[in-house]
Amino acid sequence: MNDVYESIKKGLEEAIAFAQGKKTDVKIHRVPTVDVKKLRIKIGVSQNAFATAFGISLSTLQRWEKGEKSPRGPALILLNLLQREPRTFHKALSPKSNDQYIETNH
Repeated sequence: MNDVYESIKKGLEEAIAFAQGKKTDVKIHRVPTVDVKKLRIKIGVSQNAFATAFGISLSTLQRWEKGEKSPRGPALILLNLLQREPRTFHKALSPKSNDQYIETNH
């Protein structure tokens, strides 16, 4: 238990020092921003299709495209991956001819 406390304490002290502008060993990982509208157009899908594929509301996508909000967390990571490999979008979402979904009643 004491090791956990010390680890948390050290992390908080490093965070405070960093916030105060002091030199620390803190590593910052920044994920690049993505021009969502440009990416969506490059992929060649409508706003509705894009929002549905991402599991987000159309209004969220529209706010991203207008710059009113920015994607964060896993959405931003996924958008960066798609920006590098836009064909992945269609590969991931196109139904495969050999996929079969069988509904059973158990």
